Amino acid sequence: MRDREVSRENVTELFDKISPVYDLANRIISLGVDKHWRNTLLRHIPLLPDQTLCDLATGTADQILALSKSPFIGKFYGFDLSTNMLLLGQKKLAKRGLRKKTLLQVGNALGVPVADKFCDLATISFGIRNVTEPLKCLSEMYRILKPGGSCFVLEFSIPKSKFIRAPYLFYLRHILPKIGFWISKNREAYSYLNETIESFPSGDAFLQMMKTAGFSNVKQIPLSFGIASLYLGKKN
Repeated sequence: MRDREVSRENVTELFDKISPVYDLANRIISLGVDKHWRNTLLRHIPLLPDQTLCDLATGTADQILALSKSPFIGKFYGFDLSTNMLLLGQKKLAKRGLRKKTLLQVGNALGVPVADKFCDLATISFGIRNVTEPLKCLSEMYRILKPGGSCFVLEFSIPKSKFIRAPYLFYLRHILPKIGFWISKNREAYSYLNETIESFPSGDAFLQMMKTAGFSNVKQIPLSFGIASLYLGKKN
């Protein structure tokens, strides 16, 4: 497998280029299941009033839109390095009447522009595999959370079952890049997606990374037979 470090360094430019078709590509490539995955987080939001949430690598704000259904979150902050994605997110939030309770701004997941112990909830969905230092990203999530706060990481993973894994890897390697290129006309973006999914640590390896960052009560919830996973952790 080729070294994709250079692509991770230039990932902002990549997402700026594909931003006009990013949401459409996600729906088609995942057969719409990505919306279900994002909604899964709703069931794990602590039942406490007026919580503040920070969403890293927020993109076009799909995760914020999904979690806006929760009556327990009073304020949303979304951070991303792609200004084009953020502009699209702002338009989507305005249509839903969420501009007053949401702030989107340019911000790096490796250096979130907020104070220590700022929020009750920290999320990152399908973004942590794109950062150059995943452990540093998790450490930032730990830093910005208040004691007792919750961390949620939604990410692609590799299914354990060989009956699911084999066709899934075939799809990733041979079909997904073709569909992505057909939609975006950007060949690099969706070959990059395939390679980062396969190379990124998942399962126990990622849970250990969360523990190293300081999180306790870490847990993995496989979604769609392990094609994606929701990881949870608490800050003591």
